Amino acid sequence: MVNHPDATLALTMVPAGQRVRVVDIMAGQQVSHRLAELGVIRGVELNILHDHSGPLILSVRDTRLALERGVAHKIRVQLV
Repeated sequence: MVNHPDATLALTMVPAGQRVRVVDIMAGQQVSHRLAELGVIRGVELNILHDHSGPLILSVRDTRLALERGVAHKIRVQLV
């Protein structure tokens, strides 16, 4: 885990229970658009609820969603 407050890391590298802020989305237009429809955009804060071998379960605003690990790995975040 990175300790520097300004460091960015892939969402898949953050443990469950941690709150993060989305800094960048390193995905193509189609995936980025779908994430935006789900509320995952730059600046939004997420809470990682569940992280096991399957998809990540996140809380975004008032919504819970599951993200496939490959997609989650393209989301760069900072710890909050």
